Amino acid sequence: MPADPQAVIEAIGAALPADAVVTDPASMDAYRWDRALDPDAGVPLVVVRPLTTGQVQDVVRIAAQHGVAIVPRGAGSGLSGGSSAVQGAIVLSLDRMREIRIDPATRMAVVQPGAFNAEVKQAAAAEGLWYPPDPSSFEFCSIGGNIATNAGGLCCVKYGVTTDYVLGLTVVLADGRAVTLGGPRLKDVAGLSLAKLFVGSEGTLGIITEAVLKLIPAQRLPATVVATFPTLQGATDAVLAISRSLRPSMLEFMDRPTINAVEDETRMGLDREAAAMLIIQSDEPAEAAREEVAEVERICAEHGASECYATDDPDESEAFVVARRIAIPAVEKKGTLLLEDVGVPLPRLGDLVAGIERISAAREVPIAVVAHAGDGNTHPLLVVDPNDAAQKERADIAYGEVMDLAIELGGTITGEHGVGRLKQPWLSSYLGADEYDLNLRIKAALDPQNILNPGAVFGASTEAAR
Repeated sequence: MPADPQAVIEAIGAALPADAVVTDPASMDAYRWDRALDPDAGVPLVVVRPLTTGQVQDVVRIAAQHGVAIVPRGAGSGLSGGSSAVQGAIVLSLDRMREIRIDPATRMAVVQPGAFNAEVKQAAAAEGLWYPPDPSSFEFCSIGGNIATNAGGLCCVKYGVTTDYVLGLTVVLADGRAVTLGGPRLKDVAGLSLAKLFVGSEGTLGIITEAVLKLIPAQRLPATVVATFPTLQGATDAVLAISRSLRPSMLEFMDRPTINAVEDETRMGLDREAAAMLIIQSDEPAEAAREEVAEVERICAEHGASECYATDDPDESEAFVVARRIAIPAVEKKGTLLLEDVGVPLPRLGDLVAGIERISAAREVPIAVVAHAGDGNTHPLLVVDPNDAAQKERADIAYGEVMDLAIELGGTITGEHGVGRLKQPWLSSYLGADEYDLNLRIKAALDPQNILNPGAVFGASTEAAR
């Protein structure tokens, strides 16, 4: 808390339009949490909703002058507590910065951070183009949040993740300077690749106020294969075999608890007894797609699939994709969720899924697993009865055991959701002392007062690097 909180509020009120400053406690409450619902979220001093880079600069300069923390926030769709409010901090919400400009000649988009992923896709589609990064939350997650966590999604197995489409950024630094990094050039190796440094930095190094994004030609309508398996091992072995010889545009996994939660919602006739289900798509040209689908069916059958269903009907294909997208909210209806997104090298996917099943049984905590299987990126969903304190305690232990297992298998504690605040205690042990020290040194160099999203990623203090 700054020495004079009222002085901070008054300075912000003098610098920004009245409609950009929120001080009513009831109104500010909506800006305290992201989708992770961090129980330790604080109460903001003020919520600021700027419209321009200049207004963001004004807020950052005031914060730096008074030594008050800033928590940047997009749409609040994050799943790791990265935009949880800090007690007495400024919450800087970028939700009103929504402009999108498409340049068909260069196949690029210039986008403000509050624009939804879906809005960028729609604007690109109007010009016959496509923005591939495709989180399940694409309809309500922001581009700024996607960049902050280097989001991936359902299409990343073939088309890559957010950083592969970020060509340039405008970033407001901790001292209030606005810098332009990169730009509308497909190749540029002059100087260090500083724009990439801010992708995945979760608002801890600077505040993104504009992005130049690469677009590609519109995706062809995909053909879809849905395969169910009586064993987890059969499904994960099929994933590995498909990935060795093919390049599908989607390769997704759901285990039995997830299948049943989704079936409860959709009533679309999913096999409730299956141990696992794969959703695979090919967006190759027609004849090549038929060949790829046939090969996928052969591989799935070879690895014990109990059923394979193939379709090139767009509506049927989309229905299965929607079933995958609603997996997390469907499971969430079973109880309070602790969400993870651990990833492993693809050959260890089977070991990870089997290990999570063992942890679930040992701790008596239901864990549903949904995954971007083609990337080895899983989303274990620990389901907790909010009225069962003992189970919550066991779930907290299981949460750490899942991350420890991923690290043991050569994997990561987060593939695309970010470290945020919920995974921060595991970051140093995952990175190791030297790499963690380099992270802290970069943080301290760019944010010496530690006012940008303190507590996220690096913890509340970066003193070790100073």
